[in-house]
Amino acid sequence: MANFKQKEYTSKSGAKYVFQHPGVRAVSKINDAAKNKFGVVSEERLSEEILKYVVVEPKLKIDEFDDYREYSEVVNAAYLFISGQEGEELDDQQG
Repeated sequence: MANFKQKEYTSKSGAKYVFQHPGVRAVSKINDAAKNKFGVVSEERLSEEILKYVVVEPKLKIDEFDDYREYSEVVNAAYLFISGQEGEELDDQQG
């Protein structure tokens, strides 16, 4: 059964985004699509897939970001959300 939960995310700059989990199979496809022929993850490809399938509001493309820091923060947060790793860095710091 697919899990299409959503999460509101506010970046450090105060911009608001909505992430939507596209389902486990789609996450696998995103990971596969982000790799080159040698199996190395391409930042650009991964970002395009995340922005296309996970960041549902506002709909953005890489070129629409004015600030690399904002772009990187949003893509990374969205990836942590779909991979089930969000919050782990906080748990690791607490003990």
